[in-house]
Amino acid sequence: MNRCLMFVCPLILASVAIAGVNVSAPSNGSTVSSPVHYEATAGSTSCSKGVASMGIYTAPGELAYTVNGTSLSTDLKLSAGTYNTTVEQWDHCGGAATKAIKITVSNSSGVSVTAPASGSNVSSPVHYSATATTSCSKGVASMGIYTAPGQKAYVVSGAKISTDLTLSAGTYNTTVEEWDNCGGAATKPITITVGGNSFSKLQSKGGWVGYGELPPKYDICTKCSGVTWSMSQKQSSPSMSGSSTKFFIGGTTPYADVLWNNHLIGDGSSQGMLDSDHKIVPTIHNLTYDVYFYGTDLSLAENIEFDIAQFFDDLGFMFGTECRLQGDKQWAIWDNVDAHWTSTGIACTPTSNTWNHVTIEFERTSNNQLTYKTITLNGKTHTLNWTYNPFSAPGWYGLVVNFQLDGNYKQNDYSIYVDNMTISY
Repeated sequence: MNRCLMFVCPLILASVAIAGVNVSAPSNGSTVSSPVHYEATAGSTSCSKGVASMGIYTAPGELAYTVNGTSLSTDLKLSAGTYNTTVEQWDHCGGAATKAIKITVSNSSGVSVTAPASGSNVSSPVHYSATATTSCSKGVASMGIYTAPGQKAYVVSGAKISTDLTLSAGTYNTTVEEWDNCGGAATKPITITVGGNSFSKLQSKGGWVGYGELPPKYDICTKCSGVTWSMSQKQSSPSMSGSSTKFFIGGTTPYADVLWNNHLIGDGSSQGMLDSDHKIVPTIHNLTYDVYFYGTDLSLAENIEFDIAQFFDDLGFMFGTECRLQGDKQWAIWDNVDAHWTSTGIACTPTSNTWNHVTIEFERTSNNQLTYKTITLNGKTHTLNWTYNPFSAPGWYGLVVNFQLDGNYKQNDYSIYVDNMTISY
């Protein structure tokens, strides 16, 4: 379905040949800790209708997970022990293919860091989010963050970290560590580069404006029959910072959308940065959209969209990304010139009733092209480096952030909570 962004607008079964399933994680014969991350894509099939779905068996006859489409990316909670698991694909012609993956799940301690991603470029303050597990019967005692060997910058009791560290520009070989009540410990190294400027906790700031978008043209409207919306700031629960924002979409017109945007720099700036002499926006080349989102039932959403738009010299750069929660359940990016969405092949399968962390990195190159660099969801980074040309935008100037919710075929009501939204440049 082509959706606008902001103002831009019979088979013989025996003959079906199927190649093997491609499993990139976990490795066959490996020892892993729970939850166990599975990443796989379907092999080719001669079925003209394509692959229907994929799934994971933790033992013969025990189907633990299934998903529609040609890829899967999920975490399974498994008790300690050895498992003869199988990843399987099924096509629309009745064919199937499997890949056996034997794993041993250990009962050892471990640290899981969802933010920041190791190797990422971040701005200060740097948000750290991590959890710990242990085989110690007395549990985890505390966790901490080292910004360099021997330099403990933060410590907290319990098995969870969620904090912001103020750091000067530079590269840091940080370490997140957990200590249990039996004298044991585990660490996770995280290398980051701090630099640039940012707008932090944007979800709680002023300047947001909501617009409806109705099919089939998806032109914006402020008073629209068939779609309803609201935005409620300063939500204490669910929240990570104590001040999340609740975005709601409803209505009666199937596949209607709601766009919220905020003009950060340039024309109509809500942050006091009008940039009247045009000295800031033309110098911006690297952009990062970093945000946490939470939904009680994400299956009600069609897509959730995260965009940054840059305008100067009559050029428009719409860095548009959407998480498709229906259909192929992949990340898609916006082709500025041909004005359509392109699937990336990267699975987007966030989890309901928990905070999901998204970090998306973009670049405007020296010859004024848009590059989609990386997409990270819940600590798993995928590199794209896909480049597109900009579009014509006469008279526009500035830097704009968008957040959008798309309605499904029933236009079910649903809400998404957003927290710790940071736009870095």
